[in-house]
Amino acid sequence: MDTMFLLIVLVVLSFILTWVIRIYANKLNIVDIPNNRSSHEKPTPRGGGLAIVLTWYSAITVLFFYNQIESNLYYAFLFGIILAAISIIDDIFSLKPLIRLIAQFITAMGAVYFLDGLSLIIGNIEINQAVVIPALIIGIIWFINLYNFLDGIDGYASVEAISVALGLYIFTGNLILLLLIASVLGFLIWNWPKAKIFMGDVGSTQLGFILAVIGIHFHNKQDFSIFYWILLTAPFWFDASYTLFRRWKNKEKLSQAHRKHAYQRIVQAGFSHLKTDFYLIGINIIIIGILFIIITFSNLLIPAFLMVILFLFALTRRIDKLKSF
Repeated sequence: MDTMFLLIVLVVLSFILTWVIRIYANKLNIVDIPNNRSSHEKPTPRGGGLAIVLTWYSAITVLFFYNQIESNLYYAFLFGIILAAISIIDDIFSLKPLIRLIAQFITAMGAVYFLDGLSLIIGNIEINQAVVIPALIIGIIWFINLYNFLDGIDGYASVEAISVALGLYIFTGNLILLLLIASVLGFLIWNWPKAKIFMGDVGSTQLGFILAVIGIHFHNKQDFSIFYWILLTAPFWFDASYTLFRRWKNKEKLSQAHRKHAYQRIVQAGFSHLKTDFYLIGINIIIIGILFIIITFSNLLIPAFLMVILFLFALTRRIDKLKSF
């Protein structure tokens, strides 16, 4: 199998599928209308993430038939189809949160089953799977949702997926990461500022799920610690988690939509979507550089992890001065 040819085909396929979906989304009026919580100014079709989903699952199926992906990993990924189906329905009809949550739970539970949990040793103590597995399921569901929360400006969620996948590829050399990059890249051409289509829940939730599954699998099979993965994905989970904590502290209704994430407030402060995307790329490059140091000097994991958290906290406080929380 010619890898470069496959990657080019995937980028082109993702690009063409996004173009087709954009046409039908406009015809069927599957469009995001700007409101007081929006970061865009004109009606824009959504659901373009379906192109990522179709391209990605086609790609890993090719790998499966060529025996270049482990069966258990492939089956774990396949549970994402349930998530994709419920998400595309939600993009069209707006489902109740409970229905979405049930689908996410089934997806996460199925993936964890085929991933065989997470082998976690802290110090000299192996953590019991009875503790690890529920935490994994909750963690996957949270990452699915936080990725959805942070898909709010042009290109942002796509840039993060490509950045994390590229970082993981640098350290593991696993082909599936290049397939993910190619699948997202074709869509990003349409989603780059100013976006001609949004990925919608079908894309954002799927990217969160895929990255979570990859992180768990690499910890178990590729000797790439889940703590490294947590560090690589920090720009997204820190913004989502810290924002949620601050809203809870302010006694706000957590289920109510808002525009208080750091990336949203920096846009409100006058930064363009394009500039914000490049800032995200820069932050990810810094984190990848830190990860190089950590992998070389493993005893620096905790200090470096704290340094990244303090760095992101300082950035958030800087954004607070530009646009108050």
